[in-house]
Amino acid sequence: MKKIELLSPAGDLEKLKMAIIYGADAVYIGGTNFGLRVASKNFTDESMQEGIEFAHSHGKKVYVTCNIIPHNEDLVGLEDYLKKLYKMGVDAIIVSDPGIFMIARQTVPELEIHISTQANNTNYQSALFWYQQGAKRVVTARELSFEEVREIRDRIPKDMDIESFVHGAMCISYSGRCLISNYMTGRDANRGECAHPCRWNYVLMEQNREGEYYPVEEDEHGTYFFNSKDLCMIEYIPEIVESGITSLKIEGRVKTAYYVATVTRAYRMALDEYLKDPQNYKFRPEWLDELKKASYRDFTTGFYQDKPTGKDQNYGTSSYIRNYDFVGVVKDYDKEKNLIQVEIRNRLFKDDEIEMIGPNVPTEYLKVNAMYDEDMQEVQVAPRPMELLWLDLGTSAKENYILRKKAANAIIE
Repeated sequence: MKKIELLSPAGDLEKLKMAIIYGADAVYIGGTNFGLRVASKNFTDESMQEGIEFAHSHGKKVYVTCNIIPHNEDLVGLEDYLKKLYKMGVDAIIVSDPGIFMIARQTVPELEIHISTQANNTNYQSALFWYQQGAKRVVTARELSFEEVREIRDRIPKDMDIESFVHGAMCISYSGRCLISNYMTGRDANRGECAHPCRWNYVLMEQNREGEYYPVEEDEHGTYFFNSKDLCMIEYIPEIVESGITSLKIEGRVKTAYYVATVTRAYRMALDEYLKDPQNYKFRPEWLDELKKASYRDFTTGFYQDKPTGKDQNYGTSSYIRNYDFVGVVKDYDKEKNLIQVEIRNRLFKDDEIEMIGPNVPTEYLKVNAMYDEDMQEVQVAPRPMELLWLDLGTSAKENYILRKKAANAIIE
């Protein structure tokens, strides 16, 4: 079996490190230009170099997005940028536009190129076209079924990789090519500035009754009729691998470090269990439960099994469900005192019941027995984000373990 890659999003350096630590084989990131997620913090030259070195020190890879649909002015500085990426040691760039592809092949011919989902890769002939131009990998359009992916796999060279999204937000438009944002806000989605108007609340107005608005269905809150549920394929690991997909891609460069760690960890556990013994693999419901402990919309399988129906849309709200609060990251452990130093992210109280997760270890269910500030004075509450406190949890912990607690009520954000 060809090595199966778990590919995670990294919107900044912290997310990159969390993705690698929690089980990603590779991450995809963006610089300050030429990528499709300007809402993400993205990487400066310095942080990108640090991230690449961190990933490579762990035997992992870094792919950089250059997948905008550029206008003429967007090409200024591209050659220098590509040379810089190559010098840094980037493992591949992700490209959707033939012009950027051509410049990359001419400027840095030895740099591996992956063809973005933005290039609308829906058939084996387009994959073969890109392979003949020198591409190593094609990222399939989200609009493909398992059967269609399998046919592409059967008709392309064995050394060409297929990467497909398996988790995260779905776009209302075909493979992300959308003009709604540009039309309504002047922000060009195909140049990284999407305002996500597909998630907005819409009503209907008849042309001759200006100012009179009607809900599209009988709901006093209006209707989010463009708003897709989130893709979630963790229950279908065997089907994913058997279809010929060699890189499982998680969406979410704008999401939090907690989200990246939680989702990566869940897919890592499921994928490892399958690869260990494919014939006797059984899905564990706790993996799906784990995904629901990060912010999420209701889930769908997208186009993989059949074309989506109305059941795959969120008509009531465009918001995320958040059942758990991310409360801290472990920074140190004092073995003599059996205290864990935690960088606080959300409010935490003495006697709170919490969960602690780490890479390749089971979830621990704990209680905050005591909390101490840096002067070892006991405190009852940790009200300030990024504050360092020592916690007595009655157990040990390693750096970058994550603490979370159940929200008092499900939070819609």
